Amino acid sequence: MRPNKTFLIVLAAVLAAALLSPTPPAAAAGKPVELMLQWTHQAQFAGYYVAAAKGIYKAHGLDVRIIAGGPGLDPMNELADGNVDFVSAWLSTALIRREEGLPLVNVAQIVNRSNLLMISWKDWAGGSPRDLDGRRISVWEGDFRAPYLAWLQAEGVEPAAIYPQYYSVNLFLRRGVDACSAMYYNEYHMLYQAGVNEDERSVFFLKDYGFGFPEDGLYCTENTIRLDREMVAAFRAASLEGWRYAAEHPDEALDITMEYVTAANVATNRPHMKWMLEKILTSIVPGGKDPWTLGKLARDDYEKTVQMMRGQKMLHSQPTYEAFTGEVTARVP
Repeated sequence: MRPNKTFLIVLAAVLAAALLSPTPPAAAAGKPVELMLQWTHQAQFAGYYVAAAKGIYKAHGLDVRIIAGGPGLDPMNELADGNVDFVSAWLSTALIRREEGLPLVNVAQIVNRSNLLMISWKDWAGGSPRDLDGRRISVWEGDFRAPYLAWLQAEGVEPAAIYPQYYSVNLFLRRGVDACSAMYYNEYHMLYQAGVNEDERSVFFLKDYGFGFPEDGLYCTENTIRLDREMVAAFRAASLEGWRYAAEHPDEALDITMEYVTAANVATNRPHMKWMLEKILTSIVPGGKDPWTLGKLARDDYEKTVQMMRGQKMLHSQPTYEAFTGEVTARVP
């Protein structure tokens, strides 16, 4: 049977309309960005995971890939080689690497309250730092070492020996040393999970003695800012939004963190990650009486950190506060 004339006219009109209609654009892809962490996946970095999982980075026009660090990996070298766009790092690490020639800029100061501790067996150090005099202690290597050495010197403590501390507290647990360095959000709770009760140990918060300095921050190079200031500003804003969301929805943030932890086969457990998230958030998102602003490195904290590091001969010069923080912090809330 031959099609009638009316059918052919309608078909022609439909085809013409289809040809003339614009093709719907493909979904806009975000700008590729890579962030490398200074350690393996854990709740210390929950805000970035949340920003990725909840589409916050995407809403700011970014497609962010989060890369774990860990033993044998140096995020700063990856940044210097142009393999990543941003890294998380301690303030002291960034200051050292900048003096060595890597033009780092503090895009956002994330951890503004120090979590550094010295933990000792109570039967060896009752409650005063002076009880550590003549004792064996273990301290992390690298830039983690400086605050402890400065604190011991200020307290007039001369340990019998200072041993390098690596990635566990086993030497302390076996009583190979009388005291060890620790982070409140990490090793402090590890010892509890290992069966060491609070009444068995003495704890010294370095911040209580004037040696608490800002820790994790987000960094990029001056060249990255020159090439794409808007991208840097968007990354900063989205990352801080991720941390705000994590603080407001801690259970959801923990679930998201555990997805990263599980996928990477990190040797940890949910209760420890819950402790870590709870404690790290109090060092990031200020409460009513906290003196810092979320994401901003205070000039006074910067100067105190530089002074301590110069006193320990870790720095010989310093960039100006303005050069170190760039204009991104000032321009973006």
